[in-house]
Amino acid sequence: MSAVIGVVRFPGTNCDLDTVDALAGIGAGAELLPHDESSLRGCDAVVIPGGFAHGDYLRTGAIARFSPVMDSVMSFARDGGAVVGICNGFQVLTEAGLLAGALRPNAGLAFVCQPQRLTMSSVDHVVGAGLQPSEQLSIPINHFQGNYFCDGETLTRLQDNDQVVMRYVGNPNGSLDDIAGICNESRNVVGLMPHPERATSELLGSTDGNKLLRALLTAAVGRNTEDRRAGEFRSRAANDVASRRTAEDADAATPAR
Repeated sequence: MSAVIGVVRFPGTNCDLDTVDALAGIGAGAELLPHDESSLRGCDAVVIPGGFAHGDYLRTGAIARFSPVMDSVMSFARDGGAVVGICNGFQVLTEAGLLAGALRPNAGLAFVCQPQRLTMSSVDHVVGAGLQPSEQLSIPINHFQGNYFCDGETLTRLQDNDQVVMRYVGNPNGSLDDIAGICNESRNVVGLMPHPERATSELLGSTDGNKLLRALLTAAVGRNTEDRRAGEFRSRAANDVASRRTAEDADAATPAR
């Protein structure tokens, strides 16, 4: 059984349909999730795609963090669900407190849009299945505010816990420790500045983005299976209780001899 991955759409999101198309290309179901609705519609994983949520008029991702859908995304993440934020989605996840640190304007205040070499620093997370540590990928970047920053204590914790997902080869934006992506301590929430949905075809210059998306699909299928098994267990347990109560009621109704 495949899985359905929800793709959140805020006003200003512009990579939602690209993400849906990329997920369909690897055999995943995809469901657009409106920002003003709280339901995740039973999705098995969630992607917060790139764009300019609410125009980024205040602080990048700051308004999006308060959208009704984010309460459900945060609850889903706390329950172990796979959540991936791409570019602006990464910024939203830091604003929501689901990931450590912050994204600042690029060094030199320059917008960068280019193919980018990346090195996988960790594969123990929801976009790491099937990849190898130190494996290099080519995935485009497209951002003005992608300069990752955190305090020294947080950086040490990220490094010690192997929470740096990938690093830039030739740092294009001044990110601390060349960081291009991180995960949370539970490893089910990942933020990526590169756009895997833009590296899914040789016509686009690379198919390396599919590796990350397939890993996410693997995590989503795993959750789908766990939920289905849990549902079957609950159903069997309920049937057992009902059968026992029926037997007890029958015994109680039998006249004593």
